[in-house]
Amino acid sequence: MADFIHVSKVEDGTRLLRWFLRQFPSMPQREFYKLCRGGQIRVNSKRVRGQEILRAGDAVRIPPTILNYTTPRAKKTESGDVFSLSDLEALRRCIIHDDEDIVVFNKPAGLAVQGGTGIRKSVDKMAAALFPYSKISLVHRLDKETSGLLVVAKTQKAAQILSEQFQNKTAHKEYLALLNGNVSQRRGVIDNYMLKGQVFDEPKRLNNGTGPRPQRAITDYEVLGQACDCVSWVCFKPKTGRTHQLRLHSAFCLNAPIVGDGLYGGRRVSDGMLASMIETNNLFLFAYRLTFQHPRTGKMLTLRAMVPDFMQPVIKFLELKLP
Repeated sequence: MADFIHVSKVEDGTRLLRWFLRQFPSMPQREFYKLCRGGQIRVNSKRVRGQEILRAGDAVRIPPTILNYTTPRAKKTESGDVFSLSDLEALRRCIIHDDEDIVVFNKPAGLAVQGGTGIRKSVDKMAAALFPYSKISLVHRLDKETSGLLVVAKTQKAAQILSEQFQNKTAHKEYLALLNGNVSQRRGVIDNYMLKGQVFDEPKRLNNGTGPRPQRAITDYEVLGQACDCVSWVCFKPKTGRTHQLRLHSAFCLNAPIVGDGLYGGRRVSDGMLASMIETNNLFLFAYRLTFQHPRTGKMLTLRAMVPDFMQPVIKFLELKLP
């Protein structure tokens, strides 16, 4: 007896052949087309040729012979990324802006932006699966541990225009962070140099002058509030984009590492009640607001993202305000 599978929202726009090969990767294409010609594979009870575009909610008839092929629970790419349809649906729910040129996610903490060795899930690979007919390109990055706004280009032209904006610093980013310590100076500019997790006052060369020269790192900051005599609520506006820039500037320049940052000393908070509330592996650093010029219309676009769930109880408890 034939079975039916309904097309999910994240599979909307996928061609029937590609959909089947995702569901049954060991099935030969010749077998697929043979079943289409014989009327064994149908969509909404209609005969198909194999190249039809599926829409969310379509009922696809699965003939019993296909069930001999293993149905995977997750999609595995050549690079080793593994993600399920539920993972794709979760990322789809993180979309806060989508048009023909760009898609903007409120990226959750713990999800890598770019795939690579040992990374099983990443935004770039999953976005490519969500938008199979777009040319997905990353135009800026967030640390895996950092949550918040991430813009992804859907066309080559959009990628070029947006990449230039982020490189030229005409795109403006604002982050909110909870720091483990009191920052005495309410606002200021941190201007120094960084290389491989180290901070330097001058752009000296390492390894007796033969090593690479540290790169300049500039961050504007403002303390929005303090609480429990042990934490500071800070807005960061980075003017450069060095690796772990805000985390390093917090820990080594403001002497107050970001809460949850096990790498640079922000894991524990001294206040007992507060410590129990933020007992989490998540980093309390959030890309809150982003302003850039839309690659097609040329209009300035400002987007804000909702604070992640793990931060909301702490913000409410400390009565902290958003800018």
